[in-house]
Parts: sequence; C-alpha cells; structure tokens
Amino acid sequence: RISRPNDGAMKMKMLRLRSPSVSSLGPELRCTVRLLDDSEISCSIQRDTKGQFLLDHVCNHYSLLEKDYFGIRYVDPEKQRHWLDPSKPVVKQMKCQQPYTMCFRVKFYPQEPIKIREELTRYLLYLQLKRDLYHGRLLCPFADAAYLGACIVQAELGDYDADEHPADYISDFKLFPKQSLKLERKIMEIHQNELRGQSPALAELNLLQRAHTLDTYGVDPHPCKDFTGTTAFLGFTARGFMVFQGNKRIHLLKWADVSKFKFEGKTFYVIGVQREKKLVLTFHTSTPAACKHLWKCGVENQAFYKCAKSSQIKTVSSSSIFFKGTRFRYSGRVAKEVIEASSKIQRDPPVVHRSQLGQSRSYNSLSHKQLIMNMEPLLPALSSTKEHRDTSLGEEESAITGTGAEVERREQEVEEGEEMGSLTISDMAYSPCASMLPTPVEEGQGGVDFLFQSPGRLLKELHADPEMQAELQAERERELAREALRQSLCSPSSGRQQLGACIRSAARLVAAATVILLILLPLLLKT
Repeated sequence: RISRPNDGAMKMKMLRLRSPSVSSLGPELRCTVRLLDDSEISCSIQRDTKGQFLLDHVCNHYSLLEKDYFGIRYVDPEKQRHWLDPSKPVVKQMKCQQPYTMCFRVKFYPQEPIKIREELTRYLLYLQLKRDLYHGRLLCPFADAAYLGACIVQAELGDYDADEHPADYISDFKLFPKQSLKLERKIMEIHQNELRGQSPALAELNLLQRAHTLDTYGVDPHPCKDFTGTTAFLGFTARGFMVFQGNKRIHLLKWADVSKFKFEGKTFYVIGVQREKKLVLTFHTSTPAACKHLWKCGVENQAFYKCAKSSQIKTVSSSSIFFKGTRFRYSGRVAKEVIEASSKIQRDPPVVHRSQLGQSRSYNSLSHKQLIMNMEPLLPALSSTKEHRDTSLGEEESAITGTGAEVERREQEVEEGEEMGSLTISDMAYSPCASMLPTPVEEGQGGVDFLFQSPGRLLKELHADPEMQAELQAERERELAREALRQSLCSPSSGRQQLGACIRSAARLVAAATVILLILLPLLLKT
C-alpha cells in the first residue's frame, strides 16, 4: 500500500481528537458553592473536572491550608445527601440539572481544636458549630447551651454596652431551634459578666473548647430504625460510633472496638466488640441510597480517626467475600497526619474576614493587642489538656471562666457515662430539624417517620381523605361479598347440593358419550 503525504497529518489529527485533553474541551459547566457564612462563590468546570478541583478552589478563596477537615456536600434529585468524592469527576457524581449547587462544610471535626494551627481554620469550624447549634445537631444541657450562646454573642457583638444594647438584644440572635426566654436571660448574664474583654478569636476558641466536650460534637445525624422500630440517630465522631434515642446516648463504640461496617439493601450492620464480647447492631434506613451513604460515612470516619497513616487504609467491601457488593477506599490524609502537617505551617497568618460582626463601643476601646490576630497563642476558657489548666494569659486573665474543678467534674461525668453505656445528653430529645437530615423532609410532612412511611401515619391520612374513604368502603363491600361466597361454599347443605349437581353432570356426559359411540360404531364396522 502506498501512503500519501498527508496520511501522517490525518493520523495525528485523529489522535488529538481522541485524547482526553481535547475531548474535555466541551461547553463549560457552572458550579455554585455555598460557604459556611451563606455567601456563595461560582466557577466553571469541564466535564472531566474532578471534585478535588472544586475543593481546592474554595480553599484558595479562603487561603486555607488545613483543608483536610472540610468537604463539599450536595443533594441528589431524590433528596439524598452525598459528600463529593475528590477523586471522581464532578459531572459523574451530580445527577441533578445544571447549574450545580453544593455546600462547603466541615466533614471531619478536629478531636482537639486547641491543636488547630491557624485562626482561619478555627473560625470556619466556629461557623460550622453555629450552624449545628441552630439546626439542633449540637444538642447539649442548658448550662452548656447558655455558655455557647454567650460566646457567639461576644464574638459578634463584643462587650456589653448598656447605652448601645437594648434590654432584649439577645432576641435578635437566632442561636437555637427552640430559644426560650429563660435561655436568653442566662446568655445575657454570662455575656455581660463572664466574657467581657474577650476578642472574637478568643470567644470563638472558648466555644470550640466547650463544644468539643459534648457528646453531639461532630455528629452528622443519620435517622434510622432499630430492630424494634424505634427511631434512632446514628453518628460518627472522633470518639467513635454513637447511637442517640430520645435525650440519651444509648451506644458508644470507640473506634478501637469497631471491627466493620456493612450494609445490604436498607439494612446497616455495625460489627464490633463490647466488654470482650462480639456485638452486632442492626439498623434500617429509609432507602438503599441512604444506607449506602451511611456506610460510606462510617468507612471514611473510621479511616480518618483510627488509622495512624493513610498508607494503612485498605479497600473495604460492603458485603462478604462471596458477593461483589460495593467497594470503597478512603483517599486522603488521616487525623494524625493532618495534625503533624499543621504543626509545620510556617507562614504569616492570613487575615480573617468575619461576617456580620457588629462591634460595640467597649470593644472598639480594647487594646491594640486584642485586635491583632494570631500574634500569640490564645488560652481557651475550658482547656482540654492538663498542661493548659494552670496557664494564664496575662492581661486577659479575666477572660478565663473555667476552673480546674469544673474540668475534672466534666471529665469524670464523661468517664462514668462511657462505663454505663447510656448517658443523658440533654433535657430535650435529640431531634435535629428536617433540613439537616440526610434525606430532608419538612416538619409538616411528619419528620423522620415520613422517611420510613410510618403505617400509623399513612392510615391516618387514608381516613382523612374522602376519596380514599369511599374507595376503602367499596373495597370492604367487595371483601364482604367474597366472604359470603366462601361461607356458602363451606356450608354442609350447599356442599351436598354441589355434589349432586356434579354427579348429574357426569351422568349426562357419560350418557351422551355412549349414544355417540353407539351411532358411530356400526359405521366404523361397515368400513
């Protein structure tokens, strides 16, 4: 075969068309990411752009280095929430129509906020905890709720000023889903008397240090039903796997005691060890997609908090070795690696742009030292380690509200709760609002029970609908007619009558066959 001079050029052109870099040059897709302060940023992506690009884009917007704690979340058309996989193309994960809308959120909550290196990271975690409080995910006793609320007010308003702040100034803050007048008064008392002089950075750090001691810290609630049909909320935190029912934490399996997570359809299994005995917990989700999401979250959290190195992470399967199941492997650094990397950050701290920060006159009169961020380490009001208990902050010593006795008391309560297994977390039942559920539903639709198609709720709806009531009445009449027919067939008299009718029919059939045979037999013999 004689090749023409332009054959090589044509082949090169075909190779370029088939290459991924050229095939990806299609129409750009618009993505909008909602940040923790409810502001938005947008960008354009290609069809083969991976999730890591979006995460890096948001982190570059903030100038954020400690990015491993964060992730991007989206909701599919079936209202199921997902975490964007950084290693996969965005288009293949998003099943909704363009433009794509996602949310930047904290995915892995730091076990010890005091070890966060930069103030910017602490501020973003503070914004996430504000959202958790407002949506009912960070549930806590009354005293803790009042202190956390006071820290938020101090961070955003500064010191109390009687000339500037009215008597009910706390009512302008929507801090909790159910904010009582008693709680607002306690918040004002703490804000006015205990937190005076604290800068926003110190007030935020105090909130982080108090919040991380709570059982619901870092819980992304997954609504389920246990084997009795009772509603439960499952959560994965730095401490381990937790189960909440009512106002109690009924299960706590530390990561060292969790052997495996697996799921089959809508059933989720937790296999572990408790008191040297094998433990298998079974829960039921509303949909198979919710169960798969729950399983992935468990696998990722276990890898992040339990493993010492990312090289130790293995690919896991959702079922036994004899079935293919769903395979998944967490990709990214683990908690210990993140803390080690944070300790090596050697840059000037970025400027923290706080949103909706209303400074009072007394805050404006604070010393210049308090207005400069990250110039020296901040001491939280409630330390998590013993070496911080006896440390003072010099001029800001009045900002320290926690005492050693209080810290020891709280630690003792936590240890006793872990030994008992069941621990009361609040006076109220743990019931996160609908917008925070993995499959969001409105409160008017029945809350969590709507997800599981509660039989009692459906029956109530049927009786309330006139059309359905008429259809049910017609069905009952048809059922009564069928029951009457069955009874008539089973009665003795009707049975004898039917038997006689069958005998007569058989006799007539035999007689007719005999007559036909007598007529046809002579004809057959003649032939």
